Amino acid sequence: MFLNCRILNGTTLFIGHQNPIHLDSVHQVFVCVSAISLFGFKFNPMRMDFQVVVLAGGTSKKLVPLVSKDIPKALLPVANRPVISYVLELLEQSNLKDLIVVVEGEESAVMVDSWISGAFLDRLRVEVAAVPEDVGTAGAIRAIAPHLTASDILVVSGDLVCDVPPGAVASAHRRHDAVVTAMLCSTPVSGPADTGSSGGKDKVKKPSHCNVIGLDPTKQFLLHIAAGTEVEKDIRVQKNILRAVGQVDIRADLMDAHLYAFKRSVLLEVLDQKGNFQSLQQDVLPYLVRTQLRSEVLANISTPSEENGNGMVSSQKNQVMLSQLLSNASSPSFHERYVMGPNGFNQSQKRIHKCCVYIASKSKYCARLNSIQSFSDINRDVTGEANHLSGYSFSAQNNIIDPSAVLGSKTTVGPHCMLGEGSQMGDKCSVKRSVIGRHCRIGSNVKIVNSVVMNHATIGDGCSIQGSVICSNVQLQERVVLKDCQVGAGFVVTAGSMYKGESLAKKEKSQAQ
Repeated sequence: MFLNCRILNGTTLFIGHQNPIHLDSVHQVFVCVSAISLFGFKFNPMRMDFQVVVLAGGTSKKLVPLVSKDIPKALLPVANRPVISYVLELLEQSNLKDLIVVVEGEESAVMVDSWISGAFLDRLRVEVAAVPEDVGTAGAIRAIAPHLTASDILVVSGDLVCDVPPGAVASAHRRHDAVVTAMLCSTPVSGPADTGSSGGKDKVKKPSHCNVIGLDPTKQFLLHIAAGTEVEKDIRVQKNILRAVGQVDIRADLMDAHLYAFKRSVLLEVLDQKGNFQSLQQDVLPYLVRTQLRSEVLANISTPSEENGNGMVSSQKNQVMLSQLLSNASSPSFHERYVMGPNGFNQSQKRIHKCCVYIASKSKYCARLNSIQSFSDINRDVTGEANHLSGYSFSAQNNIIDPSAVLGSKTTVGPHCMLGEGSQMGDKCSVKRSVIGRHCRIGSNVKIVNSVVMNHATIGDGCSIQGSVICSNVQLQERVVLKDCQVGAGFVVTAGSMYKGESLAKKEKSQAQ
């Protein structure tokens, strides 16, 4: 069953029901275009071990001019497939098929839902929720909080491209009874593998944006994390954590993949108490890490024994020797040692919670499409070293040329390239380590190197494109030279123009007040 909806003045009106339903808070703005739990259809998260939330973003300013009102971030192409398709397939492969996909902006949400409904029909059960733009990842979870009912929540970024099974993160989370478990992976490198120019030296790949991460000696627990501007600041680890753990392993070679398992009650408590928190990565996660040995979030959350009136019995049972409590555990965590104290007795007044990590194997691929450079990098990788993620079968020449594509005389398409459905290329063209979308028209004597050309682009004779992104419906007239540029959707570059390191896009029309 599909439902249409309309957002009016911060109130959501569901249309398609006998009795329209009004929600009275902007934080409950919800666009639902598939069967939803609110009305009791199909979706029942309580049957799942984890309830899954995919944060798909909207029209991120960091990705302008690649994103626009016509193409939200979730639908940006990676190897001619929307980037969100990669995380949806990853979840499907793990048998996680009941999902809430959160999109910033109503128009973007409708476009994302339309694509998911067609591509994953009868494969996934998806709710698409629209939240206000620029609400942040924490705000997105607040907006859908009434619909989170499972004991644990798996939160995944919709821009994640990886082959790490989410079940491994969920298993670590449950094993340690953690309030949060974050997936970490090796920091991806950034920049093209080669310049494509004859005789030129290879460019040196550089690590992309890094995190500074502190781990305990067992590499199972998170002691410190800094991202963004916080990376430049001094590393500060809470004294009680440092005393309890003894030593901290500081790492700058790991990336927070933005795939988290949260204990639902704790996550919602933090979001309720800390109304100024906007980011899961930069606000919620560091807060939980800092307070894990002086837990504030668990103080207001009743345990099952307390709810049953057995708090006194539990307290008495807790007064046992460390050797008895850990008789079946080979190596207690530093949290447990901290609670027991130097004498080995449980100090029940100490409230703790565990912040865990799952570190993906270096052999696994993991990257996020959260910048223009990463957009180019991931397209390069998924048609190169990580082509197993593309879902396509590569030819003996290690490329993909759609059977309907037309190549002119003496035109070459090199390894790690993709030429989409219905595209046409003239004579004496050269394509190296590039992705060309569907129904593109490319003239003669055109060179395309380390670039992405989206659907329905027109490229005139004699053009040279290197290290650039050409968005949908762009027109490059004859003899245009572009190096390290981005050209927004529908833009026309006049004949003979030369640009280097430029962002070219149409000016957005101001809306009438």
